[in-house]
Amino acid sequence: MVAALELYLDTDATRRIRVLWDALESEGVQSMRSLLEQRHRPHLSLAVAPRFDPELVAAALRGTVVAAPLRLSFEHVGQFVGRVLWLGPTPTAELLAHHRRVYDRLAAAGVGLVEHYQPGRWVPHCTLSMRVPNALMAAAVRRCLEMLPLEATVVGAALTDHARGISCPLP
Repeated sequence: MVAALELYLDTDATRRIRVLWDALESEGVQSMRSLLEQRHRPHLSLAVAPRFDPELVAAALRGTVVAAPLRLSFEHVGQFVGRVLWLGPTPTAELLAHHRRVYDRLAAAGVGLVEHYQPGRWVPHCTLSMRVPNALMAAAVRRCLEMLPLEATVVGAALTDHARGISCPLP
């Protein structure tokens, strides 16, 4: 399992993504809703690590507003290796700068981060499913495209490690 620094979306965007999760489930695609005893909520991960020390992260981010009220416009559907399906927001200069600020603070504090989340490599995304069966990928992508574009605002943030039962809200 991994730990993540997650940005949470406004109520309407969260509701729409949960409706999409349900639509995917009705197509036979396991969505993020059914993983980890339904503890997931729609989010964008700014940083990921095999494990986080909540006190070290809090100290590294002291004085930083992680839950900055960023406006996001989800306009595309993507897939990572392993059949991971996601919605992608337009990577605006504001979003990328926010990511870099948070990443740089964590890296300077010695927090060991996954390299795919480094500035310049990070692909902003909201994961919908961790493993879409090949035979269902086209139908799943169509379902996603039907609900785009999706406008959202970041309204919260937390450090999470579901395997260890950690969820620490961040400012």
